[in-house]
Amino acid sequence: MPQKITSAPGKPLSASAAKLRLLKKLHCTLKFEKKASQLGARFIAGVDEVGRGSLFGPVVAAAVILDPEYRVRGLRDSKLLPPERRTILAERIREHALAWAVAAVDAARIDQINIYQASRLAMREAVFGLDPGADHLLVDALRLDCELPQQPIIHGDALSASIAAASILAKVERDRMIVEWDPVFPVYGLASNKGYSTPRHLAALREHGPSPLHRLSFAPVWNAPVPQDVLAFMLEEDEEFDSADLRPA
Repeated sequence: MPQKITSAPGKPLSASAAKLRLLKKLHCTLKFEKKASQLGARFIAGVDEVGRGSLFGPVVAAAVILDPEYRVRGLRDSKLLPPERRTILAERIREHALAWAVAAVDAARIDQINIYQASRLAMREAVFGLDPGADHLLVDALRLDCELPQQPIIHGDALSASIAAASILAKVERDRMIVEWDPVFPVYGLASNKGYSTPRHLAALREHGPSPLHRLSFAPVWNAPVPQDVLAFMLEEDEEFDSADLRPA
């Protein structure tokens, strides 16, 4: 009979806590990059995305080709790093990487094609934004729609230095984007929760309904009892402009 993982005597860990504990035990190395290099690859890109579980805003992906001659110390899964450390590492990655690129897919597109496909799309766009372009991909857990040789790696952001670097760039960029929306939609506490399901965020959705940048296909959003007041106001304004355009001169 399998033994339960516990955080305290008799109290089992939640799935997220158990995963976090596992990730902390893993170490980023260049093992996958070296293997790809031995197969003839020159420009090996790590690819990752962030924001899949958020209720608000885009999913953001990054692709990074690390310089094999320069080691960026301290790379690991962005979820395991404090914000200040992520910012420092992001600067070093951008400065010393052979190439890096970031891409985003917005909430409206996520609602159209679902978050899984939107994540793959953002990652693909980040890859195509690299200059020089990659000739081999290391991808966190997914396979992308492109003809480049690629290796999906489970927990790749905790095992591959290149994927960890992509995770950090994507996380820093997405956090910056979401924080910029905080003064526009202050009731949701975006600066602190980055669009994720915190008690304050869920309470604001129940009281005020979603903003135009919420993901309407996500259950906590479409279950909100209040309609999109902000969006309705914008639509009414557009209708007024359209009517004005039709009036005779």
